Amino acid sequence: MEQKLMECFTHPTKCKLLLELYSLRRATAKELAKVYADIPQATLYRHLKHMTEDGVLKVVEETQVRGMIEKTYAPAFSLEADEADMTGENAGSAYMQLFMQYILGFIRRFQEYTGKQSIDIARDMSGFSLAPIYATDEELRQAMAACSEIILPLYKNKSGSGRKPRTLGMIISPPEIIE
Repeated sequence: MEQKLMECFTHPTKCKLLLELYSLRRATAKELAKVYADIPQATLYRHLKHMTEDGVLKVVEETQVRGMIEKTYAPAFSLEADEADMTGENAGSAYMQLFMQYILGFIRRFQEYTGKQSIDIARDMSGFSLAPIYATDEELRQAMAACSEIILPLYKNKSGSGRKPRTLGMIISPPEIIE
């Protein structure tokens, strides 16, 4: 199912639908169509059907409406993982769930931002990048500590004085295995 979920994240329309359903917890196709009027109705229904068949979504309710069955959809997965899940056999799956939850948070923020009428990426100081590095474990610990020292005072700031709320994330990938 993780592969099908990743496919949804990389497909613009499926990603929109998935994010909305994740945010709302459940919705009908009609409710989703109101939010995303730019998605043709046939396309919306087709994607919901495929996402349900792939196990990414589930039908949580069926209601008779004027001779037709209206389905209510919900995510078929939980991104909630607790620390107990982070050990043993389930560690990889739980870690992936936490990572997807983290990424979904950023996708949602970028989706809201880019959906505005007028954006100025440079002025708003938004961005992202990848920086492949080589580091020993100790060098990486030192770099992370230095980043924490820089970020901690900003984290303690209160609103006001021209301060804008932002979310800063850092991802350190697992080490790559070079053969």
